[in-house]
Amino acid sequence: MAKTTCDICDEYPSIIQIAEPLFHSYGGRPSFSGRIATIKCHEDNSRFRELILQDGAGRVIVMDGGGSLRRALVGDQLAGVARANGWQGIVVHGAVRDAEILVNLPIGVFAVGLCPLRPLNAGGGEQGITVRFAGVDFVPGHHLYADQNGIVVAPHALD
Repeated sequence: MAKTTCDICDEYPSIIQIAEPLFHSYGGRPSFSGRIATIKCHEDNSRFRELILQDGAGRVIVMDGGGSLRRALVGDQLAGVARANGWQGIVVHGAVRDAEILVNLPIGVFAVGLCPLRPLNAGGGEQGITVRFAGVDFVPGHHLYADQNGIVVAPHALD
């Protein structure tokens, strides 16, 4: 990612959405960008387990966990699988776990907070739908840019 989110905000203010500052960086890659793939789930990461097996080159996963901090939706093992399949980053509107390991994985992981409890695997959730949180519509195929300054979303790639 050559431009910072600050640069993007200065250059493209009329076409971007800026996420409310709810997120903390937990991954070993503090800046990342890519085309959005979405998951809506609540304390169940079954759809995430499916999605990370796909080719993630040039893509980021946005998970709407409803902001729940009662169960982690992403941990070190699944983040490692995502990275191995080329995913650039993961944004979780909810919790993650294994912070001491995530920080050493070369993938971006932004989340609202931490929780040591694993997620459910009951087959719940939806993939590929528009999700809304932090004041932003995350639309599959749109582009997300994340760094230490925040998260911005654009309807197309910004050069």
